[in-house]
Amino acid sequence: MAKKEDSSVEAKLRALYDLQLIDSRVDEIRNVRGELPLEVEDLEDDVLGLKTRLDKLKTDLETINYEIGAKKNLIEEAKALIKKYTEQQKNVRNSREFNSISKELEFQELEIQLAEKNIKEFKAQIEQKKEVIAETKERLSERETHLKHKKGELDAILAETEKEEKALLDESMKYQDKIEERLVKAYARIRNNVKNGLAVVPIERGASGGSFFTIPPQVQVEIASRKKIITDEHSGRILVDPTLADEEQEKMEKLFAKI
Repeated sequence: MAKKEDSSVEAKLRALYDLQLIDSRVDEIRNVRGELPLEVEDLEDDVLGLKTRLDKLKTDLETINYEIGAKKNLIEEAKALIKKYTEQQKNVRNSREFNSISKELEFQELEIQLAEKNIKEFKAQIEQKKEVIAETKERLSERETHLKHKKGELDAILAETEKEEKALLDESMKYQDKIEERLVKAYARIRNNVKNGLAVVPIERGASGGSFFTIPPQVQVEIASRKKIITDEHSGRILVDPTLADEEQEKMEKLFAKI
């Protein structure tokens, strides 16, 4: 078997263009999925966030109800003390004792008033939180329904394309192995630098594919001779002649049909 470095320029160009056709096919599959994976991920984050918020709201409600219970206990204790002090006041021996008990009675009355005020405030908080819980539950239900729909869409697309994508990625690796490493790196670098991922393009109507910049006739002749690898001076893409592109396109269509 010949080494990668020993292959002709034409063979390298064909291999590079084949690799481009395979990777473009993968790009098409991923474009079909579009933003769906990100949408599903965002919706999952939303659902998780809403569930966490609901859990916190429920915990807050439990805490408020506990506080209400504590205030009610305080009121009962204060009432018991008021009853006790009222009885004691009937048996006082002097005005000092009477005044001391009166202050205790006044204090316990104030404790009851404050506790009742707190309970009223707590109950208002409960109503507010119940409204927020109802709104959050409604939003969560909407998000879960939307997530289920989007996941269904994504799963359907994955079921159709996952097998083909994996097979194409395997083919991409095989074709990369046929090409010398420096060219594969150059190809990958160009692919990453262009929006549509086209690193190897044919000449179309006297210009590089997808470009409006005309290629001089002499350069077109050099490209058609397949004696050296030539790049477009404007985009940096590797250029191939239309005949080679058509031949490889036909060959790769047969490969894609088998996948």
